[in-house]
Amino acid sequence: MKELNILGANRFEAYSKTRAGSRAVILRGEDILLSHEKTTDVWMIPGGGQEKDETPEACCVREAEEETGCIVRPMEHFLTLNEYYEEYRYITNYFSCEVAGQGRLHLTEAEMRRGLTPVWLPLQEAIALFSRHQDYADTFEEKRGIYLREYTALCEYLEWR
Repeated sequence: MKELNILGANRFEAYSKTRAGSRAVILRGEDILLSHEKTTDVWMIPGGGQEKDETPEACCVREAEEETGCIVRPMEHFLTLNEYYEEYRYITNYFSCEVAGQGRLHLTEAEMRRGLTPVWLPLQEAIALFSRHQDYADTFEEKRGIYLREYTALCEYLEWR
């Protein structure tokens, strides 16, 4: 498992808050399953925040089902990304997963408002989409950060695979 750091230009000298989470890289042939927020047009690898006393693997399984309806089996923890923005350190654990069954979507109210939808995209199209992270530097900083994170993760996935 590889560990990388992303240092935001707005990071503080020291971080005082930490948020951990997990994301599921789910492939079907050469397609990847992504979460798409229709109202904001933000794409992400399915995942989210770790709950108290939850392992990174359990978080990955729970979040993948909640956002995509797929029950996944984490096969390999291939990457941990540490992102530093303002007073935060965000820890994201990436797992290569296989689909083990079909569950059901369980979206939060905020995810429903944003129109979160699971979408299969060709992996190379997803990488090209996320590679344009710098296009949002002046207009949508959160999207820039998300796309940089996902682009980094998918490049590492291809190298690992």
